[in-house]
Amino acid sequence: MSDPRLTLRKGGMASLALEGRLEADTYRAPLAMQVSAPVASLRIAPEGDAEQADQLIFGEAFDLIAEADSFGWGQARRDGYVGYVLMEALSAPVLAPTHRVSALRTYAFSEPSIKSAIVGLYSLNGLVTIEAREGRFVKAARSGWFIDHHLSQIGQFADDPVAIAEQFLGAPYQWGGRESLGLDCSGLVQQAFYACGRACPRDTDMQQAAFSQEIDPANLVRGDLVFWRGHVGLMRDASTLIHANAHHMMVASEPLDVAIDRIKAAGSGLPTAFRRWSLSA
Repeated sequence: MSDPRLTLRKGGMASLALEGRLEADTYRAPLAMQVSAPVASLRIAPEGDAEQADQLIFGEAFDLIAEADSFGWGQARRDGYVGYVLMEALSAPVLAPTHRVSALRTYAFSEPSIKSAIVGLYSLNGLVTIEAREGRFVKAARSGWFIDHHLSQIGQFADDPVAIAEQFLGAPYQWGGRESLGLDCSGLVQQAFYACGRACPRDTDMQQAAFSQEIDPANLVRGDLVFWRGHVGLMRDASTLIHANAHHMMVASEPLDVAIDRIKAAGSGLPTAFRRWSLSA
């Protein structure tokens, strides 16, 4: 049977019902929900210890299709990924964001004071709806009080995805992760491009297809992407790669030729593609 992510891209949730992937009595029209937890795991099964396929960040929309005990099954609206999310991490209705988290990570407080209790730790690209201001603090719906200069208005973006990726140096490798505390290779690339206002798929094969400008590896520049089977990194300059990887178990920077030799020796082969991107693309 076909990959459900591809099915969804072709025909939406209803296609899964028609294929028999959803029971007739559990399928319903999508219910728009929004992540109200700082981060929520998107899992491959409705179990707390099931594999994490992705993460949803605060404020992102999730189209809920079915419920299984304490989990909801549906599709992340920002990148189309599908999985199970704890219902307690979701709220309705979906609020229009006014700002996004532009710091790598930031606290929200229970009151407009750094001495007040911490509500949660929020990651880059979280979507925030501001409902009040007091001094240098802003109150976010379904959260707490943020320092205002850790947020940017919707529509204001960075212009260098590599500079964003560099902020994650040393962050632990986390399979399926997108949060500032830990993420995987494609999650790093996705977060870097989101911060620059560029849509970006979640998986490496999809990213390779989305960034279609093929380049000569002899002419690499800062910002170019290097793809392997199941892996991706960004060039910091003509010879240095930054990537989240399971060898270092963190976001690391190293010479590209060193990474190529090591990955080949591990059995994953040589790079499959070298791509260049454009914010206007």
